[in-house]
Amino acid sequence: MRVLLVEDDQMLAQTMLDMLREDHTVDWLDDGQQALGAVMEDRFDLVILDLTLPRLDGLDIVRRVRQQGNQTPIIILTARSDLDEKLHGLDAGADDYLTKPFAMAELKARIRAVTRRGGFGPSVPELQVGRLKLNTESSRLIVGDSAVSLPRSEFQILQYLMRRPDQVATRRQLEEQLYGWEAGAESNALEVHVHHLRRRVGKQTIRTVRGVGYLLDSDMAARESTE
Repeated sequence: MRVLLVEDDQMLAQTMLDMLREDHTVDWLDDGQQALGAVMEDRFDLVILDLTLPRLDGLDIVRRVRQQGNQTPIIILTARSDLDEKLHGLDAGADDYLTKPFAMAELKARIRAVTRRGGFGPSVPELQVGRLKLNTESSRLIVGDSAVSLPRSEFQILQYLMRRPDQVATRRQLEEQLYGWEAGAESNALEVHVHHLRRRVGKQTIRTVRGVGYLLDSDMAARESTE
């Protein structure tokens, strides 16, 4: 899952990045105007948003994003603890509101809850396409009668494809799931990860769309056996 963290306290942001990157691909901004542009122009699965930001307040970001019809899940994370502030945030369109100081375990639990509520995942943390079942919390993949815990990179790719079966995912979209805005690994790293996944799910289940990217073929996922 790709997350945008918007936080202008650099020490807190670095701590959060270290913790969140254990499970997700996370990009970070410390400026409200830049954050608004990123949410509107890029594709994120979740935004974690401070309210007191340079150039543009977080509440204004939420309002403008929702006015444009963008339904990306947003968790407000702020020191503003008054009830009225919380109500303003939720009424503006935020999906959740957490006040500082906070426990990282609680934030992670709220991330799971918000992404499930927002349609990013089912109420049970499992994706299924044909014979493939993927637990989104444990990274455990079940193919027929076999099961394996996926490395993080393979999990990120397969999760993205399974949420959009039979839809083409471009190279850029998949690389952003792996690396965000940071420079990626070697140029053939994505192909290597896809090669490993094909050995797990079947060669024809993940199809190459030449010059564009990859897609998960739901028909093949329903009937193909791995070799």
